[in-house]
Amino acid sequence: MGLYNTYILPKVIDWACKQKPNKRQREKVVPLAFGNVLEIGIGSGLNLPFYDTGKVKHLLGIDTSQEIWDIHRSDTKTLNFSFDFIKASAENIPEDNDTFDSVVITYTLCSISDLSKTFEEIRRVLKPGGTLIFCEHGKAPDANIAKWQNRLDPVWSRLGGGCHLNREIPKIISENGFKLDILNEMYIPGWKPASYNYWGTGKQI
Repeated sequence: MGLYNTYILPKVIDWACKQKPNKRQREKVVPLAFGNVLEIGIGSGLNLPFYDTGKVKHLLGIDTSQEIWDIHRSDTKTLNFSFDFIKASAENIPEDNDTFDSVVITYTLCSISDLSKTFEEIRRVLKPGGTLIFCEHGKAPDANIAKWQNRLDPVWSRLGGGCHLNREIPKIISENGFKLDILNEMYIPGWKPASYNYWGTGKQI
């Protein structure tokens, strides 16, 4: 799987994430970011056009895949805020405590191995009163769709770089130290097992 993960998978993920329904979801949440911002799983930078330049002071994007970041098309030098990219994992964020005003995470929780450690790190680097901003796909409320998500998940996660179809996003966030201020959910256009979306914001408890 080495060649697949290095050369093929990043392009497949980038293609999937830039589809119009996913783009519309990004447009709903990314403009909520403010101040010093951390984006976890920045991928190829698909969220960059949606940041509100009047609200963002600095953006740090992290991702475990240098290959997928290298696909990026945005000229980061033309952004109206300062920007840095670091190859790093969500389980080990290379930043000091209480650094960020907001943390953005879109279509990334599905593929993180250690969610408990990730949220421990998010809480550590987020300033008191800071905001978690998220948009993710996850477990569908319909029993029949959820059944297929569970059946397909082992193969899907292997081919999709660890992406899981059936994660309970609101539960994951609320059980890891955050109170959900805003939570929206619905099917977006697309293949139903991968198209039930959750999005909103949360504050540390």
